[in-house]
Amino acid sequence: MNLLKLSWSNIRHKPLNTLLSTILLAFGIGIISMMLLLKSQLSEKFDRNIKDIDFVLAAKGSPLQSMLANVYHVDVPTGNIKVSEARRIIKNPMVAEAIPLAYGDNYEKFRIVGTNDKYANHYGCKLADGKLFAEPFEVTIGSAVALETGLKIGSTFTSMHGYDNAADDADAHHHQQLTVVGIFEKSNSVIDNLILTPVETTWLVHEHAEEHAEDSLAIDSTRVEPEREMTAYLIKKRNKGAFGMLSKQTEDTTMQLANVAVENSRLMNNFGIGLSAITAIAIVVMIISFISIFISLYNSMRDRRYELALMRTMGGSRGTLFALIIQEGLLLVLLGYAIGLVLSRIGLLTLSHFMKESFNFGLDKLSIGTQELMLLGLTLLIGLLASVLPARQALKIDISKTLSDA
Repeated sequence: MNLLKLSWSNIRHKPLNTLLSTILLAFGIGIISMMLLLKSQLSEKFDRNIKDIDFVLAAKGSPLQSMLANVYHVDVPTGNIKVSEARRIIKNPMVAEAIPLAYGDNYEKFRIVGTNDKYANHYGCKLADGKLFAEPFEVTIGSAVALETGLKIGSTFTSMHGYDNAADDADAHHHQQLTVVGIFEKSNSVIDNLILTPVETTWLVHEHAEEHAEDSLAIDSTRVEPEREMTAYLIKKRNKGAFGMLSKQTEDTTMQLANVAVENSRLMNNFGIGLSAITAIAIVVMIISFISIFISLYNSMRDRRYELALMRTMGGSRGTLFALIIQEGLLLVLLGYAIGLVLSRIGLLTLSHFMKESFNFGLDKLSIGTQELMLLGLTLLIGLLASVLPARQALKIDISKTLSDA
């Protein structure tokens, strides 16, 4: 006899019980799987983007906001800092390298960042086409920017003030044309979602905007050359004691130094608490589903006592009956696990869509990871335990009594 076909037939015989058990299990598996994927990918992206960056020098405010804005580019910056003040920090012997960031404009919600070649080199970005920006108003764009906007080598565009296009106000548009001279290969770093240009571009664009505003108001006066400002500097330290020493130098200024490792740890801890709470709920749902499977198999065994006794009289061994019940339990949990994986991918893709809309930050790895394989092993183990008691009860069936009572 084909035990697999018989087990599947028994499962289909009570569709409502099967549906309840598998939906509960699939829901629990789906949530846990999605949390594992989410945590894994976010941790990977976070670690990739803070690579060797020790501090962020920016305007005073929330250190966490400063890190989010200037390392991950998912928040607004705390303000601008004067280059003349910043020089005291970035020229300190304890600073190994300082990468400038000057921004405040966007194109199709992708941030335009004024910087130098150190920024792209820091992440090991390679060019897929064209060259790295060199002159003012030249830009090199990330792979995601090229894909989403359709910009190519030689394309020109104008920037919009701010970090999104929600305003859709003609006055928010700058008039200087920016020209695409290069496109980066995908690097799985924040660069994929940025438009890079020389720092001078950012300064010149906003100076021209101010001149345009003055002309429109017919102001005729001698202009004073504005003091240069930067949004932030990403700093690599030279030795362990750098943070304390450099922080003291910012005390009487409008600047602050954010410790990336500390702020990232705080971010991951807060994020982890939320994931743990959701995962705990999913585990409770899974436990309920396993209880449901146990009850379903136990009731099924009692309802099929005559059928099981008849199988024994036709040559079926005790081991055959035991294997039949165990197999039914394993099929149920495998079905729930498979549906759960599909639900987790649907959930992740949906979440990725909203994250791209809000932060230009997507989640794209859908392959089964090591942790999900461990989850499969745990699912099978608990499914096996849920099936053992009903299977043992099947071995105790009194064949003659069961057949005579039928």
